[in-house]
Amino acid sequence: MKANYLVCYDIAAPKRLAKVYKFMKGSGIHLQYSVFHCSLTWQQLLQLEEKISWLIDEEEDDVRIYPLPSNGKMIVMGCGDRVPEGVEIFIE
Repeated sequence: MKANYLVCYDIAAPKRLAKVYKFMKGSGIHLQYSVFHCSLTWQQLLQLEEKISWLIDEEEDDVRIYPLPSNGKMIVMGCGDRVPEGVEIFIE
């Protein structure tokens, strides 16, 4: 069963940043500069964590993976137009 995750990162070196970005482009939906939405099985999540740990420098970089609620709603404001499949948009 897949679950939704928000992957956010701050990578200090441009070369590592490019590698992490390229990897993440194949793993999820690019929402903002360093923010991706991923729908992953538990095994895929473990593989993502392992791959990212090889790409970053843990002394300089910061990567965070936040689990999202399975029936979560999203508020989109401004010019953002990328909405992950299966996510409902709630606009007030």
